[in-house]
Amino acid sequence: MGGGEGRGRGAARNAPERPVRAAGCVLWRRTPRSGRHTESIEIALVHRPKYDDWSHPKGKLKAGEDPLRGALREVFEETGYDCEPGSRLPSAHYVANARPKEVLYWAAEATEGAFVPNREVDRLAWLPPSAARLRISHERDRDLVDALLAALHMA
Repeated sequence: MGGGEGRGRGAARNAPERPVRAAGCVLWRRTPRSGRHTESIEIALVHRPKYDDWSHPKGKLKAGEDPLRGALREVFEETGYDCEPGSRLPSAHYVANARPKEVLYWAAEATEGAFVPNREVDRLAWLPPSAARLRISHERDRDLVDALLAALHMA
């Protein structure tokens, strides 16, 4: 860098803060239910006691971690389920703890596993899409239900 650009205190103060990088999945499974086509799947939502909210499994990426690998790691850590990743879904951009955050999402079908409550996630709910929309705490997560249904050609 010529002329010391970007090295002074003023440059650091004026530089936009890099977003916290995170990734997750809209985890789903097939159900034997009959009736409306979109109700033939269930979506997993996790309850985080620290925030008392219901959301899709997600979490911060480790330094240098591939986003899809991180999403699958977070799904397993929070739900106990392995999954088969599918389509990329829209990313979420918001501010958390006064910092910008970007969360990359994938659709992912649960393959096997079992939920065990832990410090970070104390409950897991498998719900039909209509009930998941009602349970989800943040609007940005509701939009991901619609994106999943579109990806699965169920919208």
